[in-house]
Amino acid sequence: MIKWGIIGAGDVAEVKSGPAFNLVENSTLHAVMRRNTEKVKDFAKRHNVPFWYDSVEAILADKEINAVYIATPPSSHLEIAKQALNAGKFVYLEKPMTLDLAEAIELQNSVKSDHKIVVAHYRRNLAGFKKVKELLEENAIGKISHAKIEILQPATNNIIAQTDENWRVNPAVSGGGYFHDIAPHQLDLMRVYFGDIKDIHGFATATNKDGVDDVINGIISFKNGVQFQGIWNFTVSENAKKDQCVIYGDKGTITFSFYEERIVLETKDDNEEFFFESPKHVQQPMIEATVNYFLDKQENPCTVADGLATLQIMDSFTS
Repeated sequence: MIKWGIIGAGDVAEVKSGPAFNLVENSTLHAVMRRNTEKVKDFAKRHNVPFWYDSVEAILADKEINAVYIATPPSSHLEIAKQALNAGKFVYLEKPMTLDLAEAIELQNSVKSDHKIVVAHYRRNLAGFKKVKELLEENAIGKISHAKIEILQPATNNIIAQTDENWRVNPAVSGGGYFHDIAPHQLDLMRVYFGDIKDIHGFATATNKDGVDDVINGIISFKNGVQFQGIWNFTVSENAKKDQCVIYGDKGTITFSFYEERIVLETKDDNEEFFFESPKHVQQPMIEATVNYFLDKQENPCTVADGLATLQIMDSFTS
């Protein structure tokens, strides 16, 4: 049995992940931690969690817990992950894995052979995105030449989680702006689909008074010859909103959204649509895979090396 402790019982743990720890076989949520005592007590009461703590040291000292989910902002990921690993706990770590590439390298270097750590790039385990990979492997659109992502959103939008304090646009806490919050999932999927990277280039502009990058343009050349272009723009008008990835092959295209459950396959001979419904607790499939990994029933569903590769792309696009 994997007995979990959540470190950072905030908005992400509320629905996306927290309840799923009690829904997966051989898994139970034993305790939660947040520095705000009243809020952590409230979370524990509402979610029927037996124990709560208001310090990292206290929850890591709980001998009943053998795995922790780190759902704090990225600025604290490195230190808490190292503390948890040194305390003998398995780790499920939110994205982005660390604040920046340098911290990712430090974390990778601190992981020992007996440590187990999974990065929460959970979209790779959702049915819709797995279907895209299946279509690519079936050669449904022939030889892939390139892929293009367009994430065009107003500064106030409904794809970024809302919090009391908008730490996501504070680079000291998040690593950057909204790009750093949502792009890890999208870039991770590109690596899942196209493999290892040969070269990366990028450009970023801050149009706001805070100096936080809000227009990011990046290109990737994959070792298999696939070319990629992505644009993330958080300054557009409401009527210009877009959330789309198109993969081009010599027999057709695969088009999908990251926030809608629809895939469109277009070829010379046929057009086909696929519809999917993500689970209520969207991280549940990845948590199930993580539990199975911790119990030696399967391979690591998303490694520290995967998280590092994603941060390498993000740093290359914005530096």
